[in-house]
Amino acid sequence: MKTILTTGSNGYLASLIYQTNRDPYHWIRMTRKNADLTDPDAVEAYLRTQDFDVCFHAAANANTKFCDEHPDLAKAINVESTKRIVNVCKEKGAKLIFSGSEQEFNGVDAAGPHTESETTKSVTMYGQNKIECEQYIQDTYPQAVLLRYSWQMGLSMPGIKASPNLMKNVMTALLHQQPTLFTCNEKRCMTYAKHLAEAFPQLIELEPGIYHVAASNERTTYECAVYIAQQLGASPEAIKQFILPNHERYADRFRDFRLDAGKLAAKGITFGTFEENVQEILKDFGWDK
Repeated sequence: MKTILTTGSNGYLASLIYQTNRDPYHWIRMTRKNADLTDPDAVEAYLRTQDFDVCFHAAANANTKFCDEHPDLAKAINVESTKRIVNVCKEKGAKLIFSGSEQEFNGVDAAGPHTESETTKSVTMYGQNKIECEQYIQDTYPQAVLLRYSWQMGLSMPGIKASPNLMKNVMTALLHQQPTLFTCNEKRCMTYAKHLAEAFPQLIELEPGIYHVAASNERTTYECAVYIAQQLGASPEAIKQFILPNHERYADRFRDFRLDAGKLAAKGITFGTFEENVQEILKDFGWDK
């Protein structure tokens, strides 16, 4: 039985992956109580005391505003602690599964979807942190698997709190009748996190390299929000009142940081379309009309 150490174990993705794949593996679930990522020395010290076959590194501060406003702290959490984790994995000969992000492409002018071979460029500190981590991994421990995620959607369930995502944002706007802005000047992929969790046994067996985890999507974020509202049964009047187009955000440059997941699809690991993912979430949680 493989032993898998997960960082960020109380986070949405790590919790969902653990709950979905609890039985086939032995799990070491690292949280802030074990070692805080603001202290890279503590992170390294903790990992050295553990015996594991795979390290699924999901911990990070992904709040783009926080990272931009606190670049030194963001670097300590997202980069320096990651470097320590990489070094320990290399010394132990453990397989590293690193969690990257679509944000690594938010500074690219070319239209997506972007493949794994394309050059990354980010205008946010969080995206730049992830790019720096990937470069360090490729230079130091190229045996690692690097997964770049699109925006992961889902709803909370017992023991698992979903991260902020478009599905939750639309539901909050409609249920609480809160007019909410949704960006018109961006396209990004949005994926039901359940598919990532279900594919986890295959993902940890991948050959070293970079892989994109994303459902396909052709809509802008605002158009996606309207689609979700429609599938929830909202009236045209409610959609017009509460699901508002934000034309000002990114008006200087349309951002297309969609990910091309064809590399994983060629290995039989697929994530469907945005529309299919939305329908599945609503069905799973009893919100389908």
